[in-house]
Amino acid sequence: MKKFIRIGVDLAKNYFQVHALEGDDGRCVTRKLRRQDFLAFFSQIEPCFVGMEACGSSHYWARELMAMGHEARLVPPIYVKPYVKRGKNDAADAAAICEAMSRPGMRFVPVKSAENQAALALHKTRDLLVKQRTMNVNSLRGLLSEFGVVVAKGIGRVEDLIEKAKDDATLPEAVKDLVKTYVEVLNAIETQIAALGDGIEKAHAQSEQSRLIAQVPGVGKIAASVIIATIPDPHIFKTGRDLAAWLGLTPRQNSSGGKEKLGAITKKGNAYIRRLLVLGATSLLRVVGKRQGALRDWIVALSTRKPARLVTVALANKLARIIWAMMTNGETFRVETFAKA
Repeated sequence: MKKFIRIGVDLAKNYFQVHALEGDDGRCVTRKLRRQDFLAFFSQIEPCFVGMEACGSSHYWARELMAMGHEARLVPPIYVKPYVKRGKNDAADAAAICEAMSRPGMRFVPVKSAENQAALALHKTRDLLVKQRTMNVNSLRGLLSEFGVVVAKGIGRVEDLIEKAKDDATLPEAVKDLVKTYVEVLNAIETQIAALGDGIEKAHAQSEQSRLIAQVPGVGKIAASVIIATIPDPHIFKTGRDLAAWLGLTPRQNSSGGKEKLGAITKKGNAYIRRLLVLGATSLLRVVGKRQGALRDWIVALSTRKPARLVTVALANKLARIIWAMMTNGETFRVETFAKA
């Protein structure tokens, strides 16, 4: 069997580019493989390190290679770019991946299991349907506003809008028929969202860690489920601050010459989890007056100095750090820190 010290793979739909390094002296083998020949190539070599850019299909191929005995490493594409030499092509990308994965301080994306990917698929599909529901509601509002049918904003006001359109005698019949079409579409979307929500709750109930972090105030079943599916191993982060930074909940730095300059949050990382944590933090601000404990005191003290939106983001940051601590230690949430008054 052939032996390589590490291999960089540039994934694509039908053709994969392989850059296999034979030794530290730079000797390498390059191959352009068809999709159906990819696993056959790796079955003919000894187990080694295989690097790929983290993308949609990388977790699947990583699991396949790991089953063959190889050690797969997924590199974020942004960390591969600095190693691309002059000229952008598949061969150069594969060589850059092979080089990037060898760096001592390189960060890698954990390989997700099929179960975790399935749970994330539920969340992504549900989020897509929620966006489609919002699009249809906004379209319906815009249509009826042209005929003077207007109600207050909010998804909870859609029923009022539909009833008002039905009762409006001046509304043309063609428009009322369109309203019926919108109602059918919205009802179908609502049914699908509810079904996906049931699937997420089922995945949440089957995960001990998901049930654990759902104890954190402001973190419900949906947020807990997606966090566990996205971060199967919390030890990839050294501290809770690293998790908060990965979620984009820390200030952007533009420091130089010993002078620290901090701006708005970076908004890097997983936008879906960040949004759920910020929404959860917003809900906590509404009930903070009915709570007591250390977390409540911290929120009240910060609110006296900072605007509400900044406090919300700071609280989301703290929730992320609490979640990391609970995931690593297995400790339950200390209810007395945010207990009912």
